[in-house]
Amino acid sequence: MTTQPSGQRVAVITGPSGVGKGTLVRRLLQRHSEIWLSVSATTRSPRQGEQEGRDYFFLSRPDFEQRIADGDFLEWAEFAGNLYGTPRQSVQRHLEQGPVLLEIELEGARQVRQSLPAALQIFLAPPSFAELERRIRCRGTDSETAIARRLDGAREELAAAAEFDAVLVNGDLEEALVQLERLLDLG
Repeated sequence: MTTQPSGQRVAVITGPSGVGKGTLVRRLLQRHSEIWLSVSATTRSPRQGEQEGRDYFFLSRPDFEQRIADGDFLEWAEFAGNLYGTPRQSVQRHLEQGPVLLEIELEGARQVRQSLPAALQIFLAPPSFAELERRIRCRGTDSETAIARRLDGAREELAAAAEFDAVLVNGDLEEALVQLERLLDLG
């Protein structure tokens, strides 16, 4: 079991696709540069404009699998044929400098709960399921099949909200940001 240095904290934020995790986290980081947002490792190829160590740590599948075997990830999962994970050493190194935030999916949050039980677990929820569906559709990037898949996943994720230390409703971005700052004790 890994412990956190005194006075420092890991916070995990998760929630369904379309709930606004990325937008809320970007706003939080703009206001609080002392927070480090964890960078995940992946086996997928870099997309145009992505940089090693800033967007992801890009690993070969054999290297990633070896790191799984060595216990090098706080959490990991396979999605769409690629592996994704949070490097344990990177998080521990940044914890020595200040607070760390992980923006990850539900299964990853569950794994972090096992490896870092002191981490603050925050579930970001939409004001309603209808609003979540509206947000996903307004993106205009997904097929109807993909939207249906996202909505099915969202139902499962929303059912897990009670597992978390706090549930934060993202209806109004500014209000959600202030509530997130309070949860993270960033007064």
